[in-house]
Amino acid sequence: MKSRLLIIIAALCLCFSAVFVTRSAHMAASTSDWPQWRGPNRSGTSPEKGLLKQWPAEGPRLLWQVNDIGDGYSTPAVVGKRIYLMSNIGMENEFVQALSTQDGKPVWTTRVGNVGNPNQNPPYAKARSTPTVDGNFIYALGSDGDIACLETKSGKIRWQKNIRKEFGGLPGEWAYAESPLVDGDVVVVTPGGAEATMVALNKKTGAVIWKSAVPGGGAVGYASAIVVQGGGRKQYVQLLTKGIVGVDAKTGQFLWRYAEAAKGPAQYFTPVAYNEYVYGGALGVGGGLVRLKLDGAGVAAEQVYFTRGLPNGIGGAVQVGEYLYGTEAGAKLVAAEFATGKVKWQDKSVGWSSIASADGLLFLHGISGEVALVEATPEGYREKGRFTPPNPPKHKQVGTFPEMAFCYPVIANGRLYIRDLGTLWAYDIKASR
Repeated sequence: MKSRLLIIIAALCLCFSAVFVTRSAHMAASTSDWPQWRGPNRSGTSPEKGLLKQWPAEGPRLLWQVNDIGDGYSTPAVVGKRIYLMSNIGMENEFVQALSTQDGKPVWTTRVGNVGNPNQNPPYAKARSTPTVDGNFIYALGSDGDIACLETKSGKIRWQKNIRKEFGGLPGEWAYAESPLVDGDVVVVTPGGAEATMVALNKKTGAVIWKSAVPGGGAVGYASAIVVQGGGRKQYVQLLTKGIVGVDAKTGQFLWRYAEAAKGPAQYFTPVAYNEYVYGGALGVGGGLVRLKLDGAGVAAEQVYFTRGLPNGIGGAVQVGEYLYGTEAGAKLVAAEFATGKVKWQDKSVGWSSIASADGLLFLHGISGEVALVEATPEGYREKGRFTPPNPPKHKQVGTFPEMAFCYPVIANGRLYIRDLGTLWAYDIKASR
């Protein structure tokens, strides 16, 4: 009798477990947040499935448009029913704000500091960083170096410091544009300069865990750090003005540098990593791949290739399968083999663009404001839709370098979010509802 009872209980446990696993899997498949810069893994790719494979001539269905979110180039982070982004009004009010995914209306707004380097050239001083959402907290870096930890529910600041002042930071001409990296219990940011080129802070208190003085120091680029496992070491990899560098995740010890990725006039390109390989783009020049391997007690970055014309623009690149997709400074979309750099095709598409991917598709936001959907295939350029969002903001023209639509596209929970300065659009891109 006792044995029979135990068998029944075990069967019920298995049944409940199966129901729970099925429900959990369903929940994981039905929701896909975009909690930070370039998505869940900072790769520019969403795991979401079931998206429209072809857009109507007028584009996907517009759910809403808001035109008063403040100025800036910050890409939204989307978690659940909230959108988080940074904006500014004037030069003395740079802020983090939470908006409702339902209609784009504000939930709360919290000032973090001033706009950095207001006299920059070209003079497009604005908020630039994407907030990083980690559970009940948000980590945001203002363009003047003000990093803050805020509560997601209320926007209340839990701790704050200025990395420019505290660490002798050295931003570039266009100030800080990095999005903080949260990894476990630490938040990683890049002050630049000789003393604390990169730092790891306790995410709960802001206390310093380590400071990494990268040899040669120098100003920061306009990219964000990623986590890479290579050469037997967990590392934080970042693009600086003197190349891509890797530092040990536990100690901040400098491990390697790849200078080829800094050959262009400015350093915008957030690296793309796959296993022990790291790809970087040199603006206007080309792109290179290195393999990280054990080198005694350290790590060496061995160049696999550096090829002109590969993705290197400010819009980044994504890896889909064995191929890399992104635009180069000649304003063409390029598909290339990740492992060899061999170009499979190129097309003018919508010109120089920011890129994201999901469900075997590429989502492009051109600097002209056009948005395009392209199949992610090495077989050729296959466009699946193109449109221009309605009533876009006006861009300034100063000198020979005009202000353009620089914001990256965001894919979250069956929606495509497009930002351009003070305007945000939300589109329904789910295949069926």
